[in-house]
Amino acid sequence: MKDRKAVARLGSRSAVRLTDLAQLVRAPAALSVPGDVIAGAAAAGRPLGARTLGVIGSSVCLYWAGMALNDYADAAVDAVERPERPVPSGRVPRRTALAVAGGLTAAGLGLAAVAGGRRSVSVALPLAGLVWAYDLKLKSTPAGAAAMAGARVLDVVAGAVVAAPGAGSVGGALRRVTVPAALVGAHTGTLMALSRHEISGAAVRVPVATLAVSAATAAATAVPVARGDVGSAAKDRLSSAAPSWLVAPRGGAADEHSPAPLKGVAGAVSAKKLGAVVGALAYLGTYGTAQVRAVQEPSGENLRRAVGAGILGLMPLQAALTARGGAPGVAAALGVVHPLARRLARRISPT
Repeated sequence: MKDRKAVARLGSRSAVRLTDLAQLVRAPAALSVPGDVIAGAAAAGRPLGARTLGVIGSSVCLYWAGMALNDYADAAVDAVERPERPVPSGRVPRRTALAVAGGLTAAGLGLAAVAGGRRSVSVALPLAGLVWAYDLKLKSTPAGAAAMAGARVLDVVAGAVVAAPGAGSVGGALRRVTVPAALVGAHTGTLMALSRHEISGAAVRVPVATLAVSAATAAATAVPVARGDVGSAAKDRLSSAAPSWLVAPRGGAADEHSPAPLKGVAGAVSAKKLGAVVGALAYLGTYGTAQVRAVQEPSGENLRRAVGAGILGLMPLQAALTARGGAPGVAAALGVVHPLARRLARRISPT
């Protein structure tokens, strides 16, 4: 009987410990990470295969590592400002938070090596470096916002450089991923600007400025990709996989059969445009609306809500960028995940 009680107590402690660890790493907020990698892969014309999924796992591990390291570094501040967090409340020892951060960092680098080899490791290493530098040193400095934005930019780049059969050069991939990476970075910059005032509130000019940047980001996302970019990303796929009558320049089978494939291409372009516009509007409808409330009353509570909305509001932006890059079906899947993430965030705060 005593043994059974001991086992029950042990099982209860294990369950609580797992819940506390989930709160430590803000587990649901990691749903905002895969879209970065997917948007980068779509922009560069990379397939969503096992390698890309492995890189997504790497980025999620590094994201969670950053959250755990954040609470390790901020233990003294959180004891005053956020005593309910796992570390200051005593539910997770500070040294455990550091161990979790180290273990997840090692896991992230290992997954990058297995999934993408040297290409992926060359992105994951500086990404891990930015995460640790931000949490331990740069957070309270003027360079903090740039470091965090840089981390998100590298997430997008990680998707673009994934090695794949028939993939083009790294230089071409980096060129095509420049715009989506910059837009994700701009969004992250607005989050960082708001998060500095989550406790005490801010002057109204802060949410006004971030709202303007968010509106510009949404507008730029809805702009179609230049034809030259689309052509360079799809050229290899067309020449290797499409029937000869589809890629033939003129004459013969091309003249006889081209109307049907041209309709298919037109439909795909329309789906891309529609997906990009819908995603951009959803982004403004979530994050933009929260910022409007912060403009009306820039209190700490409203700014904190805007930051939470912005963390998960990144997902419709990623969906828009993925559709813009030529993968409207995957973009639709990202859009479906967003409501799930918002539901989970009611249980475990993303901030």
